[in-house]
Amino acid sequence: MITVGFDKPLYILPFDHRGSFQKKMFGWDGELTDSQTDEIAAAKRVIYDAFRSAIRTGVPKEKAGILVDEQFGAAILQDAASEGYITCCPVEKSGQDEFDLEYGREFADHINAFTPTFCKVLVRYNPAGDAELNRCQATRLKKLSDYLHSERSRSKFMFELLVPAEKSQMDRLNGDRKKYDFELRPRLMAQAIQELQDAGVEPDVWKIEGLERRDDCRRIVGAAQRNGRDSVGCIILGRGEDDTKVREWLATAAAVPGFIGFAVGRTSFWGPLVDWRANQISRAQAVEEIAWRYREFVNIFETQKEAVPA
Repeated sequence: MITVGFDKPLYILPFDHRGSFQKKMFGWDGELTDSQTDEIAAAKRVIYDAFRSAIRTGVPKEKAGILVDEQFGAAILQDAASEGYITCCPVEKSGQDEFDLEYGREFADHINAFTPTFCKVLVRYNPAGDAELNRCQATRLKKLSDYLHSERSRSKFMFELLVPAEKSQMDRLNGDRKKYDFELRPRLMAQAIQELQDAGVEPDVWKIEGLERRDDCRRIVGAAQRNGRDSVGCIILGRGEDDTKVREWLATAAAVPGFIGFAVGRTSFWGPLVDWRANQISRAQAVEEIAWRYREFVNIFETQKEAVPA
């Protein structure tokens, strides 16, 4: 079996949002003008400057990284690479329920143009969902996985797994989303990881929706690292939840070996960016607030990890 994995601390500030960022932050639909594209890129530069500020004020550079898209963040990816930061770049088409590559057959050229530390995919996969859809997605993902683990690539593979509830599952729970997250999703996530691995999809890092219980975190790590995949890491994503919930998720995951970090984006930057665009705070204040939030999440994860006996 190929050697896969990444087991060093990994604290990601993600701002690779594209369609949702364009629509919800700016209110724009459809094809963008050059000036609109530049305006979105400028907003993402605020987040990047906050990341750099956080490193200057205490976040360990070797543990910190950004996740940003080529469409609005090409210059940021290039600058971050030149500065020696960990970089992650998405390769999936934005806003689709079914995974497909953003640049089709040319995906390798776009990866090689930036050579990010990680190529990231976002995939919606419920083991109880459409079997043919799952099979088609797994086939495409194996192609990408094989490429990233070949001699042609210097990038590692990050897999963001979302397990949206099927209607039948929600019906059994009377539409209770919290109950789904607590009772069903952890088991389904572990099953999805195993099915994808069995289909030849081999991420180095799994990017996982937040979990309420340490036992569920252990279940996920067990799936991710099974059959000799001992170095595969897991990180927690924020899912746009409020600050309190994200802090709980980070504290829970940090206490479990195999969870190496997090990727918390909207909870870090959304509020400050909205206030800046509404002229309620200055650009410098937005940078400072985003940097503070990101530093806080790093501190929570590191503190909880240190509190757990080796």
